[in-house]
Order: sequence, then C-alpha cells, then structure tokens
Amino acid sequence: MSTSNRNDIDPALLENIKAAIAQASDRQHRCTVVFAGDRDTSRSIVSRLLAESGYYDIACYSDQVPRRQRDCFSTAAFNLLGNEIDVLVFDAWAGFDPNAFGALTGSIRAGGMLILLVPTLDAWSAYKDPQNQRIAVFPLAAGDVSGRFLQRLAETIAQDKHSLLVEQGHIKHSPLLLDAPAAGSEVAVKDKACVTLDQQRAVEAIIKVATGHRRRPLVLVSDRGRGKSAAFGIAAARLIQQGKQHIVVTAPRREAAETSLQHARQLLVASKSPSFIAPNELLKLTLPVDLVLVDEAAAIPGPLLEALLKRFNRIAFATTVHGYEGTGRGFALRFSRLLDQYTNSWKLLQMQTPIRWAPDDPLEQLVFRMLALDAEPAQADCFDNQQDASRYELQLLNRDALAANEPLLLEIFGLLVQAHYRTQPMDLRHLLDGPNLTVYVLTAGGHVAATALVASEGGFKTQVTEAIWAGRSRPHGHLLPEALSAHLGLMSAPELRAARVMRLAVHPALQRRGLGSRLVREITAGVIGQGYDYLGTSFGATPELLDFWQQLDWLPVRVSIRKGASSGSHSALLLKPLTQAGHDLQQAARQRFFAQFPDQLSDSLCALEPALVAALLRQADTFAPALDTADIDDLRAFAYANRLAEVTIGSLWRFTMSRCMQGQGIALSGITAMQRDLLIARVLQKRSWSVCAQLAGLSGRKQALQALRDTVSELL
Repeated sequence: MSTSNRNDIDPALLENIKAAIAQASDRQHRCTVVFAGDRDTSRSIVSRLLAESGYYDIACYSDQVPRRQRDCFSTAAFNLLGNEIDVLVFDAWAGFDPNAFGALTGSIRAGGMLILLVPTLDAWSAYKDPQNQRIAVFPLAAGDVSGRFLQRLAETIAQDKHSLLVEQGHIKHSPLLLDAPAAGSEVAVKDKACVTLDQQRAVEAIIKVATGHRRRPLVLVSDRGRGKSAAFGIAAARLIQQGKQHIVVTAPRREAAETSLQHARQLLVASKSPSFIAPNELLKLTLPVDLVLVDEAAAIPGPLLEALLKRFNRIAFATTVHGYEGTGRGFALRFSRLLDQYTNSWKLLQMQTPIRWAPDDPLEQLVFRMLALDAEPAQADCFDNQQDASRYELQLLNRDALAANEPLLLEIFGLLVQAHYRTQPMDLRHLLDGPNLTVYVLTAGGHVAATALVASEGGFKTQVTEAIWAGRSRPHGHLLPEALSAHLGLMSAPELRAARVMRLAVHPALQRRGLGSRLVREITAGVIGQGYDYLGTSFGATPELLDFWQQLDWLPVRVSIRKGASSGSHSALLLKPLTQAGHDLQQAARQRFFAQFPDQLSDSLCALEPALVAALLRQADTFAPALDTADIDDLRAFAYANRLAEVTIGSLWRFTMSRCMQGQGIALSGITAMQRDLLIARVLQKRSWSVCAQLAGLSGRKQALQALRDTVSELL
C-alpha cells in the first residue's frame, strides 16, 4: 500500500488500534477496524499498521493489492474457502461485493482482524461503486443505480458498538468490549482430532451412517466456523482406518471440499484418502461406495441432491445455515420434505459451538447484520390460518421506505431466502437498488405473508432488436425479450414492453391458500394501462409450478435445452398477454415453440421428466396433429391385434401428441401416472424398451409392451 505521509500518522492512533486488536484477541474474538474517508490516507495508515502488527497471513480484496498479500479480488475470493487468515483487508473503494465479503470474513481466525476501507459514512451511498455495473439494467449506466444498500451498510457500521471506526485519520468511536468469557473446565473429547463436543458428536453420527442401518441419511447444519467440513474429513479418515475403502466427498466445487479432504489426509498419512467426485459425475459411478459425503449441499441443485439421495444408501449432507452462496435454511425446509418421503429414519444434527473463534464473536454478528444473513420470515403465529386470501392487504412498496424499515426488509428477504435456497447476499443489494424492480407484498397485521419482485424489460429500438436476434447483443437485465428473440427467432419481441415476475414467495405457513394466485392476479391488474404488452416469468420447471401458472392462464412458450446451473432443472418461460400486440407475440411464440418441441422430445429433451412433458403440452389444442381413419385402424391393431409398436409408430406418435395437447390434459385423465409416463417416454421421447420398463417399474420389454397396449386401449 502507499507509504505517502507515513510520518504524519498519529502514533496514538496506531496504539489505540493495536490495543483494540489485543483486547479482542484476548477473548478469542476477531476485531473490526473501519477506515472511512480519503482512500490514500486510509491505505497509508493500514500499511503502517500491518507493518507493525506482526501479522503474516494477510488477504486483500482490492483492485490494488500490495505485494506479500494474498490477492482475493473478484472470483478469487472463493478460492480462499477452507483456509484461515489473520487479516482481511477489504477495500470497498474497489466495489462492495456482498457475496465476496460474506465468504472472506468467515476465513478470519480468532485473534485476527477485518480492515474495511470505505468512503466517509455519510457520503458512501453517493459513491459510484464499481459493483453497480452488476445491478444496472440496459440502457441505464452504473451511475443510475441508487445507493440504498450502501446507506444501510453505513448505518449498520455507525451503530455497531464493537467495531473501531476511523474517519479521516481520527478515531470516531472505539469498540465496546464484551465481557471476558467465563473460566470453565474444558470438556475432554474422545477423538483428539476433534476440537469441540459438537464436532465429536458430528463425527460419531457420520460414522454411524456408514456402519449402521442402510438408508438413514444425516443432515449436518451449522453456521460457518463450526467445523462441519472438518468433521466430514475426520469421520472419513476414521472409517478408512477401520477398513472402509470407498469414501467419496462431493461438493458444488472442488474448493468447497478441500477442508474435508485436507483433514482426512492429515490423519491418514500414507493411507488411502477419500476421493472427490463432482455431483453429476458421482451419479455415473458404477463401483460400490461405502459412504458419500455431500458438503455445502445448499449450493447443489435440488434435483441433483434428490438423485444422489435415491442413488446411494449411505449418505450424509452438510450445509451452512447462513451462507454466502445460498442458505441452508431454505434448503433444510425443502430437503426435509424430500427426506420424509424417502425415509422416516433420517437425522438432523446442528453444530453450534464455533471453532475458529469464541462464542458471541462481534465480527460474525456484524456481518450477519450487514448482509441480513439472519433474516427470517414472520413467525407463523402472526397469521390467522383461516383468513381468506382476499383479506390480506396488498402493498406496492416504495423502496426508500423499505430501506428505512429494517423489520419489513428482513421479513421480505427472509421469505425470499426460504423460498429460493440459492438466494445470496447480492440479492439483497438487487432488492434495494435494482433500477427496474418493483416490490409487491401481501400483509396481515403488518407482517409479510407473500411477496413478489417484478422487473421491467424490453422497449428497445429497432437497431438493438436486430442485434439481439443475431446474437450480437445481450442487454443486461432483459431475460424475456432476449429469450424470445435469440431463442425463438421473434425479432420484434424486444420492441414490446414486458413485466417479468422474477420472484414469488408465500410464507410456508400460508401456502396452498390462494395467496400466490391472488398476488399474481393483483400484479396483472396493476400493470395494465402502464404501457406493458405482456407479463412473463421464467423458472426451474416442475409439473406443480407449471400447473400453478397455467391455472392463471399463463402459457409456456419455451423450455431450455440444458438444465440450469442453479436450479438443476430445465427452465420454462411462460407469457400472459396484456395488449393485442402481446397476444400476437404469445401466439407467434407458441407457434415457434410447438414447431420445435415435439422433435426435441426425441432428441435434446429425450430425458425430460414425462410428467413435465405432459404439463408443457396441455392447452395446445390448435397445435395438435390430426388423426385420420387409417391412424385409428393402426391404433386398434396395435391395441387389440398384437401389431408391433414399431410398425405403427407414426400413428402412435400422432395419437399420443394429440391426447397430450387436448385442453387441460383431460384426454389423459383416465389413465395412471405410470401409464402416462410410459406412453410419453416410449412414443414421444423414443426411449429404449429397457429404460421404459425401468421407468414404469416393470420387469422388461414384454411387460412394458403389454402395458403400452393396455394404455392405448383405454384411451381409444
């Protein structure tokens, strides 16, 4: 860092900072020092402080990283996961990335220090933060983004009693010291590799998954710094020492599993270590496995986790409760439902005792408040479960007022966190500052029962629409117009204005009571007359979600060829027209969709869930193929006279497609889900007889063929 004006630094300032660091260190806590004001002045003081502090392991998040400090700027921030550092210098002048801040601060060990460089607190919200570029929506520039999120950070820091604030080279407030931890007798742990009883219990529970009864999964949850990844590694080492040879560790990224693997290697020395295999590759594994350990499970798409759960009889999952890349709370809520369906013998274990620092660490608490990591929905008892959906109050929120109402903000963000488990701290910044965003809520008694985020998109000039259609331009923040133009070939689509429902969340205690439907209807009514041509949404498709939107007359116009990285599902795009131009666009999009989708089913979408195929095809009567008398004769011959399916495949295809497209799928309502799935998988997706038999739970081709004959007979 710059050494200019080093001789002008007040020695008393440095001594006071060192004293605060020492006092925090005595308590096995971490110290927070915020330097607000001129950047060069702050960097000069920090340079002098670090030179005299005796710290060696220093990481720096900045676009100007000094020599002998770890560079953890931008994506490099996540390479530090699993490691510990003494000091983190986080230079917010280079841009405040909430995800990186959350990830990096968790790596600071007890006795360490966070140094945060910011503009003066009263001017921070007006600073043109480089991270604004991620929030700005074309054609707006980074300078058009509001500073509500930064203002909230400034207020949180100013109110924090346990950090040391230095403004323009002078201490503005010193930390209020916490009481020293009460002296107590240390509890001995049996396994010397474990640091706390919490960790030892976790290790014992993991070992039991591998050595006890099959199909008894373990879910391990904790905040960061509690030693859950280390517990994975210790348990893996102990099992290998006991003769278990095939232990697999998986995680969303190799770096996220490194702590587990490192702890195992330390205990095993020359013995065989556990293997790391990426989640999607793990499903292809044919060798027997003694135990699968899934770290940071909340960051792995739900369908992939479900597949792992069904594939492996001995499996344990670990996730962070308040995470920087997806929260374990929303994960635990949804995953517990899946576990309940799979087995009633799964176990949840929560680790609470921190290992990297002492309990009540002030920095951990400050980071939680800054990033709203502990945001929670309203308590269930705040609502009357019998109240009709129409009685809830609709509010279109002013975001300046929202930023000033912390309880309301935390209820909304907490609800989004539980509804979408990949919600990240950066999403809080988008919620407050997204320039094209509108926030709707349904409330009762002042508490949030449901919320929706709606983005304004489209309205481009002709020259831009041509570039989007040709793939030369991808305007940031305009998902619907881009998808309709670049993927469906509708060149004029970006000229129309769209309102996209980005997020929709209903309180868990109030789901299936009509609140989501009412909120969508209110949004529809609210945007009519505001210049929008159509409404749209895009989400990881499931039959249940498609059914929800289709009942509200939103129709699918696209399904992605590949699964989304975050959802692990194919994305569906649905539209609802508001004007004649919007209606024409929807019709054109449906025409393009059904011109390709039937053929994609036997090609790139041949593995798409049959129930999802049925949901996408219904309400498409106008696109259904016609059947002639020859088709009917062929179908009867197949159903009743043992004619081969391969001989009548054309008639079977037209018949199946026609039945799927009629109305609300009424034509398929007389058969079972197994029959529907077999019909779609074999006839529309051209899956092999052996795959179809396995899908239907049948012994082989002969049974599958007979089941298909029976199905066609029932539908004729």
